[in-house]
Amino acid sequence: HVQLVESGGGLVQPGGSLRLSCTASDFTLDYYAIGWFRQAPGKEREGVSGITSGDTYTYYADSVKGRFTISRDNAENTIYLQMNSLKPEDTAVYYCATAWGLGYGALNAADFSFWGQGTQVTVSS
Repeated sequence: HVQLVESGGGLVQPGGSLRLSCTASDFTLDYYAIGWFRQAPGKEREGVSGITSGDTYTYYADSVKGRFTISRDNAENTIYLQMNSLKPEDTAVYYCATAWGLGYGALNAADFSFWGQGTQVTVSS
């Protein structure tokens, strides 16, 4: 059935790296913009990174710029979020979601219609 599945989360020490994957079942991600969001306990959902369907534009929140990289592998029908130099404040549940496009600037969760179930990332020593 149609679904988005995130994977790759886990426990990592500060300064470490993780690569999150967002894989689609029963539909192709080629035609969609994809966003990565995160939500920590007691905090609002934050748009972390996004990529357009043609990979012509990528977005990064200031809090992750220079540390996170979003990429797409159409053959694998998967979007990746490479996270380096992780900090304790990166701890959150990370979600991927689809949209028909990306506006310039911060991601708006209301523009994203289909969401995965999330994967937990914990950065702690």
